[in-house]
Amino acid sequence: MNRAEKADVLLEKLKEDSVEYRDLETDGYSPEETKKMIRSLMNVRMPKALSDELLKLQDEYLQEELQEKGIVTLAEIPTIKEQLGGTDYHMETSFFKGKQPFLAERLSIWQGDITRLKVGAIVNAANSQMLGCFVPCHRCIDNAIHSAAGMQLREECSHIMSRRRLQYGGNYEEPTGTATLTSGYNLPCDYVIHTVGPIVYGGLNQALCQDLRNCYENVLQCCLEHKIRSVAFCCISTGEFHFPNDKAAEIAVKTVTDFLEENGDCMERIIFNVFKENDYEIYKNILK
Repeated sequence: MNRAEKADVLLEKLKEDSVEYRDLETDGYSPEETKKMIRSLMNVRMPKALSDELLKLQDEYLQEELQEKGIVTLAEIPTIKEQLGGTDYHMETSFFKGKQPFLAERLSIWQGDITRLKVGAIVNAANSQMLGCFVPCHRCIDNAIHSAAGMQLREECSHIMSRRRLQYGGNYEEPTGTATLTSGYNLPCDYVIHTVGPIVYGGLNQALCQDLRNCYENVLQCCLEHKIRSVAFCCISTGEFHFPNDKAAEIAVKTVTDFLEENGDCMERIIFNVFKENDYEIYKNILK
């Protein structure tokens, strides 16, 4: 089977797996429409056991999608020192003045799709249900990560939440600021670390800022505990959760650099992953 035929078979198997969409008419779909419907059916699928056949088809499909997007290795991501100054980078005239000299070689800003990064872990900005985004093809990072990892990720998250509900009660929701480790499945990273960021409904306050610091601190602590030496942070709580981008970046940079000054030997690289040009400029201006 060629790639288009494999996608058609996967779509049919996803329809068979669904009660609600089993009779959905998809004959005559273009390759792009098929791709969108595959993602949509994966997004809306409730956590439940996956058949070996469906799992195999999905994994083959997602691995081909990943190869098309292209994997980005740590060696391909320049450090802050390389990005902003190269051999002429002067620590005494930068953000890093007075800080440990190795910091500029342990940090990076990378703009692009976080699901392409072959690093120890990527960070997912999760919601309190911790099951991923159920809105078909939604543009949030939670949806992007679950879509690229595959349906196994939702299944693992569901098992984790079921255990926590047995421990803490049936209405348990994941608190803001914690960090939960899962496998990466079809992602090129080894792990995904899920954290629930604060939601800004009105004005910003110190409690919300501390909640965001907790996200970064607990993710980094999770890396230490599991000997993860490289991690890529998304812009936690910005976008859908309305945390101001500039303040969120300030908190991220300070929390991460404070951590590196204490635990630098334990981390090879920490990446600030951004998608929008505005966020790239914010991080660059802080770290220059």
